[in-house]
Amino acid sequence: MNNSILIIAHAPLANALRQCALHVFPDCADSVAALDVQPNVSPDETLAAARIASTQLESAGPVTGILVLADIFGATPCNVAQKLVDGVFSRLITGVNLPMLLRTLSYRHESLEALVARAVVGGTQGVMQVAITAPQNQARRKNDQDHHDHQQ
Repeated sequence: MNNSILIIAHAPLANALRQCALHVFPDCADSVAALDVQPNVSPDETLAAARIASTQLESAGPVTGILVLADIFGATPCNVAQKLVDGVFSRLITGVNLPMLLRTLSYRHESLEALVARAVVGGTQGVMQVAITAPQNQARRKNDQDHHDHQQ
């Protein structure tokens, strides 16, 4: 049995993340649901839609638990998700990003508690500053006389 993932985020982020995840893990379509929160829809209507999405994930197959991923703590998607999760069968993490989502799909067979830990680590390790130029990509200086690479 596997855990399922429900992404709740401001439109169009939830469905965009789901599509990216399915690009990498096409066999996970039944395990990942997305709910785009529209600006003109009330939180109560959004909660009803989230409950429907959660029920659909449960009915898609044997599910150990549901990990709910929201975009911003304190915003409507997270507030709705907080009302949805029970802390036992479902858990909530905010700050969803693609590395976090891919990590959860890679380890969705683990316990819900372990999956939460892997998701947080995947999300934070996926955020890093990348050097603009690496030594192997540096352009040659104009005064370089020798155009051959020599090992010294």
